[in-house]
Amino acid sequence: MKGNRTYEVVFLGSTLVAIVATAMAIRVARAMRILDQPGVRKIHASAIPRIGGAAIVFAFLAATLPVLALDNRVGEVFRQDQSQILAILAGGLFIFAMGLLDDVRGLRPYTKLLGQVAAAAIVCASGARIDTLHFGEGLALPLGPLAWPMTMLWIVGITNAVNLIDGLDGLAAGISLITCAVLAAFAFSVGQPVVAVFMLAMLGSLIGFLFLNFNPARVFMGDCGSMFLGFVISATSVFCAERSASAVGLALPFLALGVPIFDTLFSILRRILGRRSIFSGDRGHIHHRLLARGLKQHQVALLIYSVTLIAAGLGAFMIFFRGLGMLAIFGFVIFLLLLSFRAAGAVRLRETLAASRQYVSRARQIKADNRAFDAMWLELGETTDFEQWWTAICRIAERLDLLRVVLHVPDGNGTSRTLLWRRPGQASSPGRKVTVWLPEGQHPGGGNLAAEVDVCLDGSLEAAGRKVMLLGRLLDERGTANLPLPTPH
Repeated sequence: MKGNRTYEVVFLGSTLVAIVATAMAIRVARAMRILDQPGVRKIHASAIPRIGGAAIVFAFLAATLPVLALDNRVGEVFRQDQSQILAILAGGLFIFAMGLLDDVRGLRPYTKLLGQVAAAAIVCASGARIDTLHFGEGLALPLGPLAWPMTMLWIVGITNAVNLIDGLDGLAAGISLITCAVLAAFAFSVGQPVVAVFMLAMLGSLIGFLFLNFNPARVFMGDCGSMFLGFVISATSVFCAERSASAVGLALPFLALGVPIFDTLFSILRRILGRRSIFSGDRGHIHHRLLARGLKQHQVALLIYSVTLIAAGLGAFMIFFRGLGMLAIFGFVIFLLLLSFRAAGAVRLRETLAASRQYVSRARQIKADNRAFDAMWLELGETTDFEQWWTAICRIAERLDLLRVVLHVPDGNGTSRTLLWRRPGQASSPGRKVTVWLPEGQHPGGGNLAAEVDVCLDGSLEAAGRKVMLLGRLLDERGTANLPLPTPH
């Protein structure tokens, strides 16, 4: 079989196998009740089979593995690079198995991340690494000891980017399809048969899958499919960049996957500024923003396909340029991608800057509060009787900028007395405030000592609550349980 015929058979064969395998995956998923149910964050209104990624994986392997046994130039190159090829396939299968387990039973986000790191390490250990970034015309950047972490960051990052963009019928599959097409074209231009076969096999698998995945979707690829896609594309691009000695092998898929990459970065930033877990879900992705503007699912998918095509098409000109020309094209396409997010409303610059300033200010205040707490904790520890303790509490209340502290103290004879501290210079009407009752626990004299605290609400409710929480911790950890009874007045 001649080399060109190999490429044709790989592409057509993976397409046909994917069509049949996808239909079978739908039947299996329905029979085993592996369905994606509607929910608050979901767009679909009915249960949809969610393991369509198994069909993509099966079609891809059915088209690529036989090439190892071919008696032609492509088969010979495959056997020469067998260790790295098998490492990519082994890592991909591991990612697929982990994703399938997540689709069926559910996995913790950190478990999936750890698995992705392990799969990326397999690829690095095989020798497929980003050791040097070649920009042409003598411009090269050796990475040295950064080769392993940069390669693993690239693989894990792209894997998660494709996974996170899979929130709309046909979206992840369509973007990945375009990426595979431009990578295949680049592979042909630099004479990389392995990359060409891998990308053509994936391209055919995605075309066959999209027949039943485009809106209205009859099947979803699930995490098993989206993570496998991202892993194979990223690992193959590393192999391509290493063998072609050109940074275009990485820059081109970066631009083609620009929408999911930037969507992931903005999602992480949004969650960090909102002080939520980076693994938490929301409806702030670019496709959610476009849907909120009244577009239908297929319109959103086609619009993002168009942006991806433009980015990939312009990025393809990097094949013909080297050095500063290549960097200029790369920077221009990045600028266009950012404009697309701005136009879609997925990036609000003023809101982001305001949230960033608020985040930094809050972080500084929390750090200052924690330092103050350490000092106050030590100060209370130095007290030896109740009167010293109450004097320290008054100083602490002033430092915490509280309005008023009322302490109800049992005297040990069945009665109690009330101690009052009020912020110096406080106006008769301090404005918005909240009053909190803090029980201090069992007192040596019998009964429970309790504090009534007024705190101003000029700032946020959270800031006021943090002040009360710090005082509460001090009452818990440095209370009066071990102090002598107060002297009755």
